[in-house]
Amino acid sequence: MKAPSSPSIAHQPLALVNARLLDPAGGKEMRGGVLVVDGIIRDLGPGVAPANLPSHAHAVDCRGDVVAPGLIDMCAFVGEPGAEHRETIATATAAAAAGGVTTILARPDTNPPVDEPAVVDFLLRRARDTGQVRVLPVAALSKGLRGEEIAEIGLLKEAGAVAFSDAANSLRNAQIMRRVMAYARDFDALVIHHTQDPDFATEGVMNEGEFSTRLGLPGIPREAEAIMLDRDIRLVALTGARYHAALVSTRLSLEAVRAAKKAGLPITCATSINHLTLNENDIGDYRTFLKLSPPLRQEEERQALVAALAQGLIDVIVSDHNPQDVETKRLPFAEAEYGAIGLETMLSAGLRLVHSGEVKLARLLAAMSSRPAEILGLPQGKLAIGAPADLIRFDPDEPYVLDPMKLHSRCKNTPFDEAKLQGRVKLTLVAGQVVWGE
Repeated sequence: MKAPSSPSIAHQPLALVNARLLDPAGGKEMRGGVLVVDGIIRDLGPGVAPANLPSHAHAVDCRGDVVAPGLIDMCAFVGEPGAEHRETIATATAAAAAGGVTTILARPDTNPPVDEPAVVDFLLRRARDTGQVRVLPVAALSKGLRGEEIAEIGLLKEAGAVAFSDAANSLRNAQIMRRVMAYARDFDALVIHHTQDPDFATEGVMNEGEFSTRLGLPGIPREAEAIMLDRDIRLVALTGARYHAALVSTRLSLEAVRAAKKAGLPITCATSINHLTLNENDIGDYRTFLKLSPPLRQEEERQALVAALAQGLIDVIVSDHNPQDVETKRLPFAEAEYGAIGLETMLSAGLRLVHSGEVKLARLLAAMSSRPAEILGLPQGKLAIGAPADLIRFDPDEPYVLDPMKLHSRCKNTPFDEAKLQGRVKLTLVAGQVVWGE
């Protein structure tokens, strides 16, 4: 990994030439190069070639690799404050840079939680001082993430929060959720909600069905997700709030989202890279690294998610990066914590869908970059003149076997342990600065 070592190098024009340029926002693809000056894309296309560059520009021959906007991950736990034994902003952003993620939305379930402007300010300052990529705070919907009292959404947004969520906690009380949505609407704030009815999920630890019965584990019915999402959609219709379902994992949820979008409601949704590429059978012999919330579903549900992604019904793919240490994962399945890391492997795992012919590369990248940027109102996520130079160069075909010990996250609870993957990120730029690669 290299970064500019002096102001003169930092402001030197940088050209990525001989590349396959892919702009998911505009749906355009071409051969050529990208010229970056002062952190901004100044030119792109076939005309950006070594013979046409300024004499003082530094050229990088991409040798036909893909150059695209950097990825934007809308769901990642960064550890700080209070859980530095699991992750830090330094380690999380190093993993992100290696995986081509240039912007992270940091979950609010820290200690203390992100329910005060001072904590938002801490995250922003800490990211500025130790982070390698952009870190944007997501603040709490309710004070203490307890679902009892609404957080100060206006003050938190003014402090720098880009969205509001109670992380993996679902707001049980419909009246409080209605007030949250009404409050958020007045500030044009995005509500991100974990859609799982905690009372219906009860003690379940994996998807309810034949496989959970065979393993002797209590299951979570898919209706637990659908019931909460159905309620939220009705509240969106009532309040007009901008709403984002944090993770959908079932056909029931997809049907609800499709109907809501058809009705013109301001609703978007995401699913995780794990739910797109794995199913409940991968849990195998009680593999706790695959204990997730929501749980991995049946293969038919996974296929429905992939089809919905290809159609554009699913807006966003997230890593759902949730590092857990050995003490909380090397336990019996029912006792282990939920979560898996994913910042560094999100793109490679997603490329499985491209190589199988199920999803086009441009659609995959749109769900990881341009669509999140659009939902959040960010200037990133596009390959266009004047856009911030948050860029990645990657070879979508380069194979490798994942070695967890080489990952940059502090914890190693990857669901892709020793998996055969394709797709290597070779260069990551944030505001024109090299944060990963040569």
